[in-house]
Amino acid sequence: MPFLNPRAIKTLRKQLFLAKAGASRYGLAPEPRPPRDAQPMLDFALSAFVTLLLVVDPVGLAPAFLAATGGMPDTIKRTVALRAPLIAASILIVIALAGNWLLRQLGIGIPAFQIAGGLLLFGVSYQMIFGDRPHREAREADKATSEHASDVAVFPLAIPMMAGPGAIATTLLLSGGAGYGARLAIIIAIVVAVCLLCMLCFVSAHLIARTLGRTGNAVLSRVLGMLLAAYSVQFVINGIVAVRASFS
Repeated sequence: MPFLNPRAIKTLRKQLFLAKAGASRYGLAPEPRPPRDAQPMLDFALSAFVTLLLVVDPVGLAPAFLAATGGMPDTIKRTVALRAPLIAASILIVIALAGNWLLRQLGIGIPAFQIAGGLLLFGVSYQMIFGDRPHREAREADKATSEHASDVAVFPLAIPMMAGPGAIATTLLLSGGAGYGARLAIIIAIVVAVCLLCMLCFVSAHLIARTLGRTGNAVLSRVLGMLLAAYSVQFVINGIVAVRASFS
């Protein structure tokens, strides 16, 4: 091995330092790995957000909002667009916080609710794929308005269109196994985010309805229905696996 004088060693160390600095600057250095629990938490947040977004379908609610607020002044429409998502978010957050306690009081296990909730969500997805959900919601909203409902922000927009059986079942399913830690905080944040998306869609309902049209809205509803059907089947599978594991 050739002898290296102190000046050569110093030069070599400087070159190594510059090489590492350049690699880090241009994105070539290996990035630090995330914590072991970060990836499962990210997967849970993404799955929960997609599931609740598919169930609520903020874009598909735009025609229902237009039907419910038809003939109202713009100021009242804006008030309804802001109030209805806040009411729905409050309902779903209370369900997320009290879901575990309610299931314990009723003696219902999480696997049983996973199976029942998955079947319920599959029924919602079936209506989205083979039914006429956007037009049916618009007809329900129009009927509520024609019957002089006291507040269309509460009924039918907040209940049952945003915080309906599907959204309630989804929130209970997600919060049932989340406990009272970081996962519950993620669920509450997701509920708020989805309701804010509903608020945004209500404010821009005219633009959405004009852009998508009847055909675009029907296509979007069916695509989201297919994704929701897959998620609902996965809920049922998870429940059956949990039941089998409890008996093994």
